[in-house]
Amino acid sequence: MIVALRVDERLIHGQVAMTWTKALKLDGLVVANDEAANNEIQKMSLKMAVPQGIKCIIKTVESAIQLLNDPRAQKMRLMVLVTTVKDAVTICERFQDIELVNIGNAGKMTDGEKITFSKEVMLTQEEIDHLETLVKLYPNTEFQPTPAMEKKLAVNILKNIRR
Repeated sequence: MIVALRVDERLIHGQVAMTWTKALKLDGLVVANDEAANNEIQKMSLKMAVPQGIKCIIKTVESAIQLLNDPRAQKMRLMVLVTTVKDAVTICERFQDIELVNIGNAGKMTDGEKITFSKEVMLTQEEIDHLETLVKLYPNTEFQPTPAMEKKLAVNILKNIRR
């Protein structure tokens, strides 16, 4: 089952590997990212960051969706990691029972004019539009860098920047 979907352009790193996996009692991480899935060096690097005992699968977004629809995935506690809000929307449109939708780190590596939501999240207007769609699908979408930090609902944050 998908315990969490996290937008984090760094994908697997210390916050995910050490804090989120423990806080959510995860069995595995599924990286849904076309670029990472097609880059053997990046796949190897990401897998090296995963704690012992946690499974890690790196797939394209569409292949990850197929994998997550496999009945065997329902028996595991999984976090899906994507780099963009757009990819999060693609996954959330296909799954209605994700427990937690989280925006962790986004926008620092993309080009274009951005609006800063927090020191961790800066989004272009296109990504803000995707975030609005995501909030319609999952109204409890939250901004939270680590489990120990304060949760902020995306719907409330969007109210402050709406056109």
